[in-house]
Amino acid sequence: MNLGSHLIQRLLRLPPPITRDLVVERDLDVPMRDGAVLLADRWAPKSGGDGLPTALLRIPYGRAGMAAGPMVRPLAERGFQVLIQSTRGTFGSGGTFDPFRHEREDGLDTLEWVTKQPWFGESMVLFGMSYLGFVQWAVADRLPPQVKAMIVSVSESALSLEFLRKDGFSLEVPFDWGVMVAGQERRWAIPRQLLGAKRVQRALYTLPLSQADVAAMGCRSDYIQDVLAHDADAPHWELLDHRHRVADVTVPVSSVGGWYDIFLPGQLRDHQALRAAGRESRLTVGPWAHVSRGVGVTATAEALDFGLAHARSEQPPERAPVRLFVMGEETWRDFPSWPPPGYAPQRLHLHPAGALAADAAGESAPDGYRYDPADPTPAVGGVRLATGIKAGRVDNTGLEARPDVLTYTTATLDTDVEVIGEVSAEIWFRSSLPCADVFVRLCDVDEKDRSTNVCDGLISLTEADRTACATVRLWPTAYRFRRGHRIRVQVSSGAFPRYNRNPGTGEPRATATTLRAADQEVFHDPEHPSAMILPVRQPID
Repeated sequence: MNLGSHLIQRLLRLPPPITRDLVVERDLDVPMRDGAVLLADRWAPKSGGDGLPTALLRIPYGRAGMAAGPMVRPLAERGFQVLIQSTRGTFGSGGTFDPFRHEREDGLDTLEWVTKQPWFGESMVLFGMSYLGFVQWAVADRLPPQVKAMIVSVSESALSLEFLRKDGFSLEVPFDWGVMVAGQERRWAIPRQLLGAKRVQRALYTLPLSQADVAAMGCRSDYIQDVLAHDADAPHWELLDHRHRVADVTVPVSSVGGWYDIFLPGQLRDHQALRAAGRESRLTVGPWAHVSRGVGVTATAEALDFGLAHARSEQPPERAPVRLFVMGEETWRDFPSWPPPGYAPQRLHLHPAGALAADAAGESAPDGYRYDPADPTPAVGGVRLATGIKAGRVDNTGLEARPDVLTYTTATLDTDVEVIGEVSAEIWFRSSLPCADVFVRLCDVDEKDRSTNVCDGLISLTEADRTACATVRLWPTAYRFRRGHRIRVQVSSGAFPRYNRNPGTGEPRATATTLRAADQEVFHDPEHPSAMILPVRQPID
């Protein structure tokens, strides 16, 4: 066991622990109001564990192994006792696993149970990433006084609803996650997942998509069927939306996110809601994707710094409310707020011949390309969560060589240009079909002509055969474009399978069977001034 302790210490870049001698009480029964019994394990130092601050983690992925061990052990060795509970219907806990739907009632019942245990002291913190962060938001407005802080990483209060937008259905994440949890309790689940990754990716091409779950794993998934059948604003998902609870949180919150994380926009929204309500909230965003090691390193450090201090009724070491890793500059910087002050929106206009400049274009013919959903424009790097798929910053050379991707590039920059905040684009667009997507990506082109993605976004249009302005909300970012580099904007009509390919027919996504190619036009004349809108500190000449 001590070998595991040393490995985790090194992996998470932690100082030596107070103790490596732990005791684990397994399969504690935690009763719920409806009679279901959820199982939990309690980790504590072998001596002196009773009465220590409790860190509570509620997890659907099991209480042991690679998912849980690196989260639990470091805390139990450094000042906490830790209770890790399997959520309803997973890994021995009673009831049926219906993702996201029972976490409020089960979470409140668990909090009440913990505070009544003989080993409980006077304080508790909530901790966890992704789903483990969502379960915190589900109870955040009804926390008992013993809860002193929340440490929420790569998560948000309306988990998964961003993926299910009617105007931008993100297929890959909910589908891959649904397949993963469906098979996670089978023997050799992780090797099976690795070996089956290509089959899952191929299944995303299935038509109709309602058959894709069977193609991926040989059986139906109620969750995947629900994802395909219901948009984000459908009543079906009301129990997943805890955004209205955020402003009522009374405990300090530390949020850890990543510039290429799947939940970043919602996480920033939650932080802003807390600050607007006058709550104590601090934010850390690094150059990470959802499963990057840096997330775990930073989240654990926050639990042991921010969380443990509040649990002991102390103040954590003072730091700025917002700490951001500025990519391009490759350094951490502190700011008073998100978005930070001093960054004004500046438009970079699309021009003919692939140019991009601050001034608007003159009279010019539109640029065109053909989008064929039978050979969809691929997703390359960026915001991804799929086994064996590289996320984050990658070389876009191959993508930009495709005939269905337009690029617009500035002249070489004379000075550094710093972009920090919310990014958007206004693309004047027309398709030969009523239904089409507009995908926009911001890139950094270095001295060697290597194009690296910074952030991106997509919107689906339903009257695309009429010339109109498509407003695309890209992922927020913090990026410094270096002198000697160039800024590039890509425009295309997809990023498959991150986003579902638009069949061009208007058929429902679950049942669509026909694929129609479309001829797309992007305008950049005085009446149709397509532009990328960047929050810039240094003006662009």
